[in-house]
Amino acid sequence: MKKLVFTLLLVLGSLTIQAQELTWHTDMNEAMKVSKKTKKPLFLFFTGSDWCGWCMRLQKEVFNTPEFTKWAKENVVLVELDFPRKTPQTPEVVKQNQELQQTFAVQGYPTVWFVNAANKEGKVNFEQLGKSGYVAGGPSVWIDGANQIIKKKS
Repeated sequence: MKKLVFTLLLVLGSLTIQAQELTWHTDMNEAMKVSKKTKKPLFLFFTGSDWCGWCMRLQKEVFNTPEFTKWAKENVVLVELDFPRKTPQTPEVVKQNQELQQTFAVQGYPTVWFVNAANKEGKVNFEQLGKSGYVAGGPSVWIDGANQIIKKKS
């Protein structure tokens, strides 16, 4: 009986963890399709995942919390634009990320841009809603700031 209860708890726990996982797009074209379909703004997370201490801290304190997971699923399409030092990336991803870094004039990490994107005549146009970065205070403080940005244009 104890083994059965333990197994059930283990299975339910893993299902809960899976349900909380977020989809972080790395292909901007795919993310734009999802954004258009869902009518949600893009959440562009510029990060140095394997070297940037503030990026790791933002991930740990905000992005990896149940509050953020719930909020993100309801409000945005997540896009990770990574600039790692050790983790290999395809040439296409490197090129895409560098072009977007220049487009949004990102000079420090972490930077999060909230944007609407439209593909008109083969050219992508971005409507910048606002940006953020690391904010102390945990998920509720960070989400409040993000809501102020995305609600402006609603």
